[in-house]
Amino acid sequence: MRAGAQACAPSFVSIRMLIALNKPFGVLCQFTDREGRPTLADHVAQEGVYPAGRLDRDSEGLLLLTDDGPLAHRLTDPRHKQPKTYLVQVEGTPSADALAQLERGVGLKDGMTRPADVRLQASAPGWLWSRDPPVRFRKHIPTAWLELTIREGRNRQVRRMTAAVGLPTLRLVRVRVGDIELGTLQPGAWVEIA
Repeated sequence: MRAGAQACAPSFVSIRMLIALNKPFGVLCQFTDREGRPTLADHVAQEGVYPAGRLDRDSEGLLLLTDDGPLAHRLTDPRHKQPKTYLVQVEGTPSADALAQLERGVGLKDGMTRPADVRLQASAPGWLWSRDPPVRFRKHIPTAWLELTIREGRNRQVRRMTAAVGLPTLRLVRVRVGDIELGTLQPGAWVEIA
């Protein structure tokens, strides 16, 4: 077990084992890969746990792993509406209209998203680690940070939502799932919550 997460076990179900991992950029959300790419096995040695939800290879932050199937279902099934909060670095300057669209819900190819909670951030939080490799910026195009909370989990949903309102995602870090926060966990570190 590694220390650092500010998390508490959710009260809605009895848990056998729940792990919070800060998934680094470039790591696949699985334990094996035929192509030899980095996986969860490079960071979590605990046997018998599986991801409760996913983060794509290009995303970072809080990933929950459990050996409890009902808990995994509760955390990932959109019917349970577990909020997931992300820090999102976007290319461009968000307009009031773009933020309002995200708050109302965005039309994607697979239908309208549920409304999101959105807050424009003054800058990246001071605790946020540098990404390796760094994000590629275009010199003459500004970037901005959003805190975005959604209550569903479609494939690459946050990236598709921001792109739909003209704000392509450059960096995506999940910081909270339900009542569980990433806290001070550093990339690759994990802690057993329950």
